[in-house]
Amino acid sequence: MTTGGGSELVRRPNGSTRATLLELLFDVVFVAALALVSMLIAERGSWKGVAPVVIMLMAIWWTWSVTSTTTDFYDPDQRPIQAILMVTALGAVVMAAAVAADSHALVFAVGYVVPHLVRGAVLVSVLHRHRHQAEGRAARFLFWFLVSGVFWIGGALLGLQWTLWAVAVAIDYVSAAARYPMPRLGRVPVRQYEKTTEHLGERYQQFIILALGDIILVPTLKISAADFTHARWVAFLSAFAAMLLLWQIYVRGAGSIVRTTAPRLLRRATRLAPYTHLVMLSGVVCTAAGFDLVVERPTGDTPARWVALILGGPALFLLGRTLFTYRILGVIPWHRVLWLLILLAAMPWVGGWPPVLVTTLAVLMLAGVVTGDAMVGG
Repeated sequence: MTTGGGSELVRRPNGSTRATLLELLFDVVFVAALALVSMLIAERGSWKGVAPVVIMLMAIWWTWSVTSTTTDFYDPDQRPIQAILMVTALGAVVMAAAVAADSHALVFAVGYVVPHLVRGAVLVSVLHRHRHQAEGRAARFLFWFLVSGVFWIGGALLGLQWTLWAVAVAIDYVSAAARYPMPRLGRVPVRQYEKTTEHLGERYQQFIILALGDIILVPTLKISAADFTHARWVAFLSAFAAMLLLWQIYVRGAGSIVRTTAPRLLRRATRLAPYTHLVMLSGVVCTAAGFDLVVERPTGDTPARWVALILGGPALFLLGRTLFTYRILGVIPWHRVLWLLILLAAMPWVGGWPPVLVTTLAVLMLAGVVTGDAMVGG
């Protein structure tokens, strides 16, 4: 391990593409933050106040996604990159600690903004010192996080966090889609997206698989403090089955697409993965929140909001997975579209069912998706 000159800092084409242990530790911190978001959604008695949770989820995901892009372009074994990972992990802990309380808005904003600014400052300073051509890339990232940072911090200080934070998160997502245009420097060159290695595909796979663990983690925390009734056990086992089925739906091609070597497909996969995986991750968070509620009360009527989480969570995951395949390969997996429509169509009809029966239905539908994948090679 070295201190990282400009040339050493950028990942070598023939270097290892395996995720480092520090990156895996980094993932665990973020998955814990996602578990808190799931529990927060479950605790809300209505849809009121869910929009701020969505903004925070988008911020947490964006921090992970941008940092993973950083460790793919730069060598994560270099000390400056390791320092960036440590600071970002601390930021994730700070965001997680503040995610449940509106009064902690400034703490959340600082936890989000500071790691992005530290990353940009470190990269620009090291690359500038060694006159490396990647300095322009780092400067573009830093410029746009400075712009959005004004809205993140300003929103918290002015008490307008949800309005200004919506603007801030839009800036972060849109600027990335536009390849971080900057005065005089222009946009990030398209050819830099072709430098993506197998490392990035592996990182997305690892994170989604770890995040799927929240579907069983959150109900486990709930069932450990409750009576072990038969209905509650059925709900708990349904959560476990749903986790495995969503994992199977994801691994049949979605993760490996990111690791394609065709330049055109590689560019498209690199730029679309953060957005399509956000949809999948939202599905995981909603599914975990739904099972959290059902394990707590598996019998009685199922409120409409519960139905939206129990069936809508898997539907969101399936939507993100389907969009990813279509946008990269131009192929529509029609059997998945059919099951997606069935999931949505079932929502108005199951409100009078016991929650445990609704979760069982969700599992059966996911099993139908996996069976269809096996039949058509989806």
